[in-house]
Parts: sequence; structure tokens; C-alpha cells
Amino acid sequence: MATLTVWKFDTPQGAADAESTLLQLQKQELIKVLDAAVASWPEGEKKPKTRQLHDLTGLGALSGTFWGMLFGLIFFMPLLGAAVGAAAGALGGRMADVGIDDDFIDSVKSQVTPGTSALFLLSQDAVVERVRAAFPSGHAQLIESNLNAEQEAKLREVFAE
Repeated sequence: MATLTVWKFDTPQGAADAESTLLQLQKQELIKVLDAAVASWPEGEKKPKTRQLHDLTGLGALSGTFWGMLFGLIFFMPLLGAAVGAAAGALGGRMADVGIDDDFIDSVKSQVTPGTSALFLLSQDAVVERVRAAFPSGHAQLIESNLNAEQEAKLREVFAE
């Protein structure tokens, strides 16, 4: 079963700094990264900078469309206004179908704010306490949503390239 985790860091650079740590954790077989992305939100900016981490992922990686849609729901929808309300509703429904519900979106949205960053992981077989302890300064807060096998398959089907 895949797990979508969001590790929130206290600084805009924290999530990017965790990338090398993830590579080491994979080598030690403490986590299997299926896909990953980072959102970095410097103080004073209206929205975060986001990027997919291609160096960590294998052949099972999702498309950039998935990350774009997820980041759009979390960070950018309030900026777009009512004109895209119907599209946002359809997009939200599509994400809920794959196990990413409104509670998860709202939780991430309320915690990843200016001055912070987040590492988004689709992973398997993580030894969570070892992962948490390995991140820089140990200052990582976990926000989690488990996907069952059916939801993971649907996620891959919906966002296949």
C-alpha cells in the first residue's frame, strides 16, 4: 500500500535540504520513494515555489499533472477566484476518488504557510520514526493520508501520462 505523506519543515529551505537525506534513507531501505515533490514558501511571497523531485523516483513515478493538480488545490485555488469554482469542484472530486480528501487538503493548506516548506512523498515501506529522526534538525511534522491498493491504482490510472 502506498502512503502519501507531507513532511512540513519550519523553514523555506528545510524540505529541499531533506532531499539528500531521502536518498540515503532509500539506500538503507528505510523507505521506497515512488514519487516526490517539494513546496518552498519564502516569507513575503504570495505563493510557494514547487518542483517535482525526479532524482528520487523510479519508473513508477506519477506525472507532473498529479503534482500540479494537488498543489493547485492546496495553494493556488483561493488565488484564482470564483471563475474556476466548478472546475475546482470537479478537481476536488477527482482527488477524493483517489484517497486525497478535503480534510487532508485543508490540513496541509493550514500548516504549510509563508516561511515554511513541505516535502510531499508517495512512498511504500517507510520506517516512519527513522525517517523523522533522519531529517535535518529533526524538525519535520508529518501530515499523512494512506491510500489503499484500489486508490493507488486509480491514482495511477487518472494521472497516467
